Amino acid sequence: MKYWKKYTKEEQNIRIDKALKKNINFLTDTTLGFPASKLDETVFSSDAPFLKDSPLLRSFVANPNHIGCHTTGESENAFIGTHEIEREVLQVLAVDVFKCKDDNYDGYIATGGTEANIQAMWIYRNLYKRKFNAKQEDIVILCSEDSHYSMPKGANILNLDIAFVPVEFYTRKIEKETLNNIISEQKQKGKKYFIVISNMATTMFGSVDNPELYAEVLTHNNVEFKIHIDGAFGGFIYPFHKEETAVNFTSKHISSITIDAHKMLQAPYGTGVFLCKKGLMENTLTKEAQYVNGMDLTFVGSRGGSNAIAIWMILFSYGFYGWYEKISILLMRTKWFCEKLDGLGIKYYRHKRMNIVTIHAEYIPKDIAEKFTLVPDTHNGKPKWYKVVIMSHVELDDLIAFIDALQNS
Repeated sequence: MKYWKKYTKEEQNIRIDKALKKNINFLTDTTLGFPASKLDETVFSSDAPFLKDSPLLRSFVANPNHIGCHTTGESENAFIGTHEIEREVLQVLAVDVFKCKDDNYDGYIATGGTEANIQAMWIYRNLYKRKFNAKQEDIVILCSEDSHYSMPKGANILNLDIAFVPVEFYTRKIEKETLNNIISEQKQKGKKYFIVISNMATTMFGSVDNPELYAEVLTHNNVEFKIHIDGAFGGFIYPFHKEETAVNFTSKHISSITIDAHKMLQAPYGTGVFLCKKGLMENTLTKEAQYVNGMDLTFVGSRGGSNAIAIWMILFSYGFYGWYEKISILLMRTKWFCEKLDGLGIKYYRHKRMNIVTIHAEYIPKDIAEKFTLVPDTHNGKPKWYKVVIMSHVELDDLIAFIDALQNS
């Protein structure tokens, strides 16, 4: 690993203090022009003794604003210190995890996967309009039927059409012929520009699409396309497997990636990541944001800097090898669970690089599903699937209790 190191608690404390000291201090500095301030002292005390040992809480109370994109152009000088922390996070993820070349990426800490996915769609819609003079009706979003609901949400917000590709029921795979038929149908409707969302672990199944299949079939159909990887769940587990993967920035077809830190990384909710190759972020410039120092390129605008620090602390507490070990344990636990299901003759879907096991609903009595808080594929009507997600809080004892309940039923 080039940038992903492991730091002690003391080293982390020193680094974050250094960053906060570079930022403006609302308690001591003269700041007349900002429509923001320190957090309200009635609730958030800035001199509570426990803050000394908690750099994350100190950053939260300091209230840094991370508006804009800090990997390109200028940024607000008032928060330059913690902007550096955000850039260090993006550097680790873009270069060390997703194999991008140095200085060939942009990105920012988003509020989550939904925002990051919409950011990608927004970028590509504007790119097609600027570069090809495309009209709204010329552009379509293309994704599998297992994709996250942020895709139709983004289509609604951006006023774009969306086409869903059916998947095979048992394998959750997209078949080449099916994909070709969907693209042909869209071409007949006049679609020339495709925004492709390829899944790196779907929410319900943990299934992983093949972005190269999308690229092959779209190229064959002679249409323009950009591929975005939705790794909201899979981004912090799929790349950490003994087998290498090319679902990263080494592929000439992959232009951007979403990751959620508030899932596998266990950061606070409202913490996601958007990454893309250079030359794309500029397509979402809001020129009217003249009072912002630098370019406002993000969907959400103002962002709390403590979210970037939370990701930074988790990443550098583990280092690459510590994180690899943690993921390996979860995958071994998932494999053990699947072997127990096999012993009971229970059918399920599981991708070998993922910690999601989605079980055919016919094997799960309703009372057991409710007792163990399983998630169905639908809350409207009769479920076909229930999923088990083996996160860090799911111990072997929990899985054994579940297996025993199935046996006894």
